[in-house]
Amino acid sequence: MKEKIKQLYNNSTLAVKIRYFYLMLLVPIMIFLVFLLYNLWVVNRSYESMINSSVVASEFSLDFKKDFDYETYLLIVENKSIEEAKLDDMLNEANHIVERLEEFTNSRENISRLNSAKKYLKNLGIYKGRIEQNLIEGNKYEVNLEIWENDVQIVTSLLQDTIFQYIYYEISDLQQLSTEYQKFFVGTVRFFLIAFACIFVSILFFSYYIPLSITRPIRKLSEVTDQVAKGDLSVRFDARSGVEVNRLSDSLNTMIDKINELLEQVTTEQIRLRKAEFELLQTQINPHFLYNTLDTIIWLAEAGKQREVVGMVGSLSEFFRASLNQGKDIISIREELQHVKSYLEIQQVRYQDILKYEIQVPGELDKYLIPKITIQPIVENALYHGIKNKRGLGRIRVSGKEEEGGFAIQVEDNGIGINEERLRQVRDKIQYRTPAENDIYGLYNVNERIRLNFGEKFGISIESVYGEGTVVSIHLPYGEKGE
Repeated sequence: MKEKIKQLYNNSTLAVKIRYFYLMLLVPIMIFLVFLLYNLWVVNRSYESMINSSVVASEFSLDFKKDFDYETYLLIVENKSIEEAKLDDMLNEANHIVERLEEFTNSRENISRLNSAKKYLKNLGIYKGRIEQNLIEGNKYEVNLEIWENDVQIVTSLLQDTIFQYIYYEISDLQQLSTEYQKFFVGTVRFFLIAFACIFVSILFFSYYIPLSITRPIRKLSEVTDQVAKGDLSVRFDARSGVEVNRLSDSLNTMIDKINELLEQVTTEQIRLRKAEFELLQTQINPHFLYNTLDTIIWLAEAGKQREVVGMVGSLSEFFRASLNQGKDIISIREELQHVKSYLEIQQVRYQDILKYEIQVPGELDKYLIPKITIQPIVENALYHGIKNKRGLGRIRVSGKEEEGGFAIQVEDNGIGINEERLRQVRDKIQYRTPAENDIYGLYNVNERIRLNFGEKFGISIESVYGEGTVVSIHLPYGEKGE
């Protein structure tokens, strides 16, 4: 019987619990209880309004930008007809959610954000109409693509940011209201204790138990929201005491999950964007290198050096074959060294008076993996910034060694070297990811691609003595093809 009463109490709303409470109080306290119930009702309405606002805002698709951008692109490339495109449905649904949010929020800032969201949706409708009109007129693919890139994608980003800001500030307002509610209830509990002590000793039990059962989940909610405000999104609110608290618990947990998903999505997209940027830079071949190589081949052909022409064309072919490598981004050390060897063979013909090279990498390292076109940019730096700036015969040596937690490929030259101040600047720009000069962008690109693929503890390191030479070490983890 006792358990049933407890279960019935826990499943009751806050208003019902308060009614149980004031029924046990004496008549002099009835006036205060009416006042208390009114305040609880107001606070509860505010809570419910904010909860409903958060729930409705959570209905806004996290993928709206991606879906709308993609649907617009399909329309532009005529993969879908105007009738098949779902842009109108997406805009109508988004407008419906924004209109519902206007019914719940009382914040001027959030109302302003919703007005901005409506303007963004209106602009998207205008851009959609322009694209459709251009499709009807025909031969305006470039114009539509420009609208998609410069208008649609920017506005969808602004719209998405606006909705996320709305959600964030609604949660902040909810936390502030929770703090005020807690202060109000602490004062109420104190009054109850004094009143019950003066009137009837037995009422002390009820004045303690009932308010405590109400304030406990609120206090837990305050703790959770405090942790969320500090950036800890691993917390969850699991209090089960009352219908409103249950709803608040579910809504808050759902909101935290969606924020986590958003952060993960943003992080993933940033990594993908950086990878795409570096992969694009990786595949770019210096046109001057190609022009000079072809000029050298022409010169050799005119001089009647057929064997050298065949060898150089073969090296150039091998160089480009290794550069493309069937579109693979991660290749074996053996394949990467073949690419470097082809590059050095070409350059040795051009700079035969000043360039000697040797590649001495242990065979047991051949099976391990490395991002494509990693060693060649460093070898190119050694040639153009080291050896060419120093008189006399230059040597480039590519070697490998095992080390703790992985292995290292080293590119060593006896070129002009780097002075201490410049060496410190280069190291800082690579470490803190601020490549301001083009002459270190190759090193920066290599370092970033290694970090993106294998982790922050791997990358490149540079040692140099001015006038003697430079050693660049590429630190990589063990990993074989097929793993």
